[in-house]
Amino acid sequence: MSGTDSTSGSSDERWTPPIGPVDPEHPECAAVIAEVWTLLDGECTVETRDKLRLHLEECPTCLRHYGVEEKIKRLIATKCSGERAPDSLRERLRIEISRTTIIRHS
Repeated sequence: MSGTDSTSGSSDERWTPPIGPVDPEHPECAAVIAEVWTLLDGECTVETRDKLRLHLEECPTCLRHYGVEEKIKRLIATKCSGERAPDSLRERLRIEISRTTIIRHS
């Protein structure tokens, strides 16, 4: 296998999902898949939500992917409900997220 293969074991390489259309008949699939969690979390605009839902109605491949993500979200909610991270951990995470956001926007 080539040195850029995600299975090569290099410590500085991370596996990333393939970029590109999931269904050749629907070239916008990659963008839809990237936005699935915003739809599941109710964090997208009404316009984006409507576009995503329309695409999901027309594309069985993305609809299956959406269904898997929805099940994962429900499983996480079921297994983690009622638990709250300690305040010190929450503060460290808030600082790290803030630091990451600043670095990315620099």
